[in-house]
Amino acid sequence: FYPNDEVSDQPENVIVAEVIREKAIAATREEVPQSVAVVVEEMGPREGSDLIDIFASIFVERDSQKGILIGSGGKMLKSIGTKARVELEALLGSRIYLDLRVKVESEWRRDQRALERFGY
Repeated sequence: FYPNDEVSDQPENVIVAEVIREKAIAATREEVPQSVAVVVEEMGPREGSDLIDIFASIFVERDSQKGILIGSGGKMLKSIGTKARVELEALLGSRIYLDLRVKVESEWRRDQRALERFGY
């Protein structure tokens, strides 16, 4: 049904967001349950370089979850970003600059506008 080189019928930014989300949930296990959403704010090739710049926001519902995702001295967020970048580089076939931000969107799972904005 699809060409051999086509991995998914989803746009790249959706796949990128899901990879980042997967790494965030895996890294935090039960500490940050399904309260994690990722939005790719900007994505594209860097002019004059072989890099792809990806700017993404990780949304959680509470400040305590934000602290968990960032971790002490930013270690958890760095780990999430590193693991996501490795997988994304293999998937996209290019080097990646990945900029992750963690933001709080209170009770986003109960807000229809937030759900639509996050792609749910």
